[in-house]
Amino acid sequence: MVGSAIVRRLRADGHDGIVTRTRGELDLRRQEPTERFFNETRPEYVFLAAAKVGGIMANNTYRAEFIHDNLAIALNTIDAAYRSGVKKLLNLGSSCIYPRLAPQPMREEHLLTGALEPTNEPYAIAKIAAIKLCRYYNEQYGTDYISLMPTNLYGGNDNFNLETAHVLPTLIRKFELARLLRAGDYDALREDIRAYGLGFGIEAAVDGDDDTSIAGVLAKLGITADAVLLWGDGSPRREFLHVDDLADASVFLMERYGHEEIGELVNVGVGEDLTIDELARQIRGLVGFDGEIRYDATKPNGTPRKLLDVSRLDALGWRATIPLREGLQRTIDWYRENVRTMNRQREVAE
Repeated sequence: MVGSAIVRRLRADGHDGIVTRTRGELDLRRQEPTERFFNETRPEYVFLAAAKVGGIMANNTYRAEFIHDNLAIALNTIDAAYRSGVKKLLNLGSSCIYPRLAPQPMREEHLLTGALEPTNEPYAIAKIAAIKLCRYYNEQYGTDYISLMPTNLYGGNDNFNLETAHVLPTLIRKFELARLLRAGDYDALREDIRAYGLGFGIEAAVDGDDDTSIAGVLAKLGITADAVLLWGDGSPRREFLHVDDLADASVFLMERYGHEEIGELVNVGVGEDLTIDELARQIRGLVGFDGEIRYDATKPNGTPRKLLDVSRLDALGWRATIPLREGLQRTIDWYRENVRTMNRQREVAE
């Protein structure tokens, strides 16, 4: 999601010579192919957007993978960039680096001042290590590596797998599936499931399943024609930044500011938040589902609040421009169109 948004932004500005690799083409967790890539391509500027990411369930389930993979990506990429003579590197982190009970809004100097949120501690530790790598390479080797800490991101090319997605795409997907159930549109349900799957090891051969069995599978995931069941109690507060705004901020800082002006890290956000329940109600309305929202309070809430102080970036001359409601509608529209696109591609392949 982030990498594709940055590429779109660079191309819109007329930049050519953009070098990219998919995860299948280059495994940044492995040192030797990473070093070979940098030695062969010799990039001048690097946007480090690669990461293993996921929502609260994925973070809490695949804890070893989240710390190992993200540490390996940072170690290999940052060191290879230095050894191949990269002029400038931009490292993208996450707001989860801050303490669970950090003062709100969270300022850059709150880093490492308290305990982390347990459910995403492995990911946060890896991202903190990446920040420190950039800082100490700058100090020891005279590099110009900067670290951006975006708030919760959303937009086109997000992950909508119910097992591994973040909260916002999970809400879009659950309400869309519930809307289709309520409308009795099982053909559209089958298309959606063919495109995105369901996760949780559920094998849904939707072409052969009758309507009742599909409804039964979705009910196990808390999705019915009458209600959608969400984790926690809806009280945590979150801030959301459209990925196109992050791409704009990334290019802005890459072009204009170095680590001496930015400091160890800089927050990127909108400076406003809302509760998960308020977000869910907004998305429910935009999707067009008129059933209930229910909560499972036995499931974890995560960090009570994560609002970034964006005054440092504001002082540098950048602010987000995409309002949440507009961004949500864009993302819902992209999600629905992508279902159609993925199914057309599947039909052609068959």
